[in-house]
Amino acid sequence: MAFRFFDLVVQFYPPSFSLYAEKILQNYEDMLRKNKFLEDKNKLKSTLAGLITCLSLLPSNEREDYSAVKNDIPTHDILHAFEPEVAREPIGLTDISRKLKDLLPILVGCFQDFMPLVNSTPQPDLQSCDCMQFILQSIDLIVGFLVSRICGSEPDPQVLPQKPDITTYDQFLSPVLLKKLWDVFPLNLVHLSGKDEDRIFMLNTVIAKIFLQLRNWDCSSFALLEKFLEFVESSLSTKIQSGKVFHEKHLLPLIQYIPKLTMKISGDWRSRILQAFTEVFKNCSPDSSMKLACLSAIEEMLAPERSWLYLHPGDPALVDYQIAWIQDLPLLLILLDDKNPLCSKAVLRLLLLVGQATPVNSPFSQEFDTLQCSFGGFFSRQNENGIFYGPFMRLAADIQELAICCLYYFSFMDSQLLQSVISCCLCDDLKPYLVLRILEVLHSAFRAGHIQFPDYTSFHVTLLSRFHVYPENIGPAVKDDGKSNQRTFKYVTSIVCSFLSQIGDDSLVFQMLEKMIVDQICGETLMDNKCGLLRLLITLDSRPTRLTDQSIVKISHVLPQYLTDTVSKVPEGNHEEKRRRYYLLPSFYLFHGSKRLLSLVLNVMGSWVSKVSSSRGTHHHYPSVDCSTMVCSICSVLLHMYKDVKIRQILLTCEIEIGTMLQNLLNLLSSEGTNLTLEERHKIQTAYDQTFRFNMENVCSIAYAIAGFQPVPVIGPLPGAYGVGDKTSRKGRNCVDLDGEQRASNQRFGRGRRLFHFTPYENHLTRLIENVADS
Repeated sequence: MAFRFFDLVVQFYPPSFSLYAEKILQNYEDMLRKNKFLEDKNKLKSTLAGLITCLSLLPSNEREDYSAVKNDIPTHDILHAFEPEVAREPIGLTDISRKLKDLLPILVGCFQDFMPLVNSTPQPDLQSCDCMQFILQSIDLIVGFLVSRICGSEPDPQVLPQKPDITTYDQFLSPVLLKKLWDVFPLNLVHLSGKDEDRIFMLNTVIAKIFLQLRNWDCSSFALLEKFLEFVESSLSTKIQSGKVFHEKHLLPLIQYIPKLTMKISGDWRSRILQAFTEVFKNCSPDSSMKLACLSAIEEMLAPERSWLYLHPGDPALVDYQIAWIQDLPLLLILLDDKNPLCSKAVLRLLLLVGQATPVNSPFSQEFDTLQCSFGGFFSRQNENGIFYGPFMRLAADIQELAICCLYYFSFMDSQLLQSVISCCLCDDLKPYLVLRILEVLHSAFRAGHIQFPDYTSFHVTLLSRFHVYPENIGPAVKDDGKSNQRTFKYVTSIVCSFLSQIGDDSLVFQMLEKMIVDQICGETLMDNKCGLLRLLITLDSRPTRLTDQSIVKISHVLPQYLTDTVSKVPEGNHEEKRRRYYLLPSFYLFHGSKRLLSLVLNVMGSWVSKVSSSRGTHHHYPSVDCSTMVCSICSVLLHMYKDVKIRQILLTCEIEIGTMLQNLLNLLSSEGTNLTLEERHKIQTAYDQTFRFNMENVCSIAYAIAGFQPVPVIGPLPGAYGVGDKTSRKGRNCVDLDGEQRASNQRFGRGRRLFHFTPYENHLTRLIENVADS
């Protein structure tokens, strides 16, 4: 009853042990010295269980704790609002270590006392096996604590604060203390049942772990060392053959010591241990604890700080095993899928380690490059049935980040891997910042010479042309709280333009990319994608434009549609004006660099108006949009051009095209054959009035500037709008009352007074320019 009560106290209030650790250990020592427990095994079992609970509270440097932190297993945090529940007076580690040292021979003696009893019976009873297991677990915890002190690791300050006068603990682990334990190893009883064999195997693995924990085990006799090496090898082979979960569970503690074994042994034994370990690694379940333990061991053996990759450059057998481990990693990632993220993270961390540590042109570097094909399947794969996304898309963001970083270390990244990556970038489920991160890594890889120029540029052009942009409350936005990803695409476009402008001479880069970009612009791409491609084109272009005549003609056939789509799909309003300008500016930059392109675009839009008039309201380019909407969109595009200072000046060279377009609008309004409703006619009339007014203001401003006069705005009814031109209307509405020199100069225009009579548009423009020239 006392043991049970004490066990509950320690379990629910662990600091109680640190308060009285020395006394508690002394009591356990006294009880175990009595050596009367063989008659009452239940009492011995309870005593040892309580001792194990106390010893487990000791600070140690065991690998399991290290792996837990390393693999991001959450640990208990301390609330800052409370003081840690520790002893206020620190307890000396030296005193506790002496008590533990005194316990070791007693526990070894207890274990040895069971041997005659076990050997005398055909099958050991369950209670004896349990007691032997508890004894070995206690020895294991004590040795682990003492070894951690020898290694100079810092103890947990919450359990046993360290004194400044702590000394080394080599004297506490004399080989003589555990010699009796080594003498009975391995336990090998005959005529055992399956369950009894498992129990004996479990006891042997604990003894082997105790031995491998010691720092100086390699100084033991060769016969003793060979006993443990044989057990390790046979245990690994047995696990492969049996596949028992029980064997795997108890083999896990031994796997962590494989790196230590292979570093301290040589010759045939090293090859045998590595062979057995490699077989376990290849054959265990992908999502098992054994696979994770093997990955941790491999990572330690390949850790650059241990110089393991360069330890034995002349040992081809060792290199073969290391390459065999590396070859399995991409396939393991695919097999894991998203079932064991912790294991996937360990694999990617290991891949990243290999990529970072391998020297150029080494066997490991060449082998790392051959992983691209299988590693691409981790991102995505494509066949005639479509795109199938790999585990990359279903894992957490920190694991995705590791996979992205691995891309940089392929010394030559082929187009197939880039195709797998671009498919993920085009998926709506990938976080936007990860798309930007992929672009950063690939840019660094290109600058390092790991990606060829055609593959690198094709990646970016494909991204801009196929990126799925959706506005608010449309499509996949439902999964993202109705938010649009248009801002994300703007960031992507900006980064792509920046990166491609840094990769070489501007004129050469433009010459190589012009056809590919223009073809994508002229293809079946949406408005946002066209905008991104146009921005890339003007980033690489210059003034005057470097575009060939063929490219200018091709673009002139798609820009009218793009411009009218912009003004029709982006709603009007002050807060939307900036957004409209974002879409229109790339075209304006092209017009500024090529007046011919502007002329061709105006001709195309003018032909649309002419077709509307001739086809009685049906326009082939706009099957689902009424003609008034199309005409208003064209006029709106012209108005935006007039608002741009640079484009407004260039438009003076295209007055014939604009005049033709306005004349077609007049024809549409005046024709009685068109089936225009009153509302459509009003919309077209309003759009025409605005366009004509802006055009005339532009022409007048330039004309008066040439003549040395101040610009005079055109106001009042426009030609064709009302058909009035009498003297009263000119004085009252159609003309500005000029005074001084301006009135006198205006009188010298002569026939200029007929400017607002109902005459064809071309006549007005011609006479205005002639009068200004005469003045």
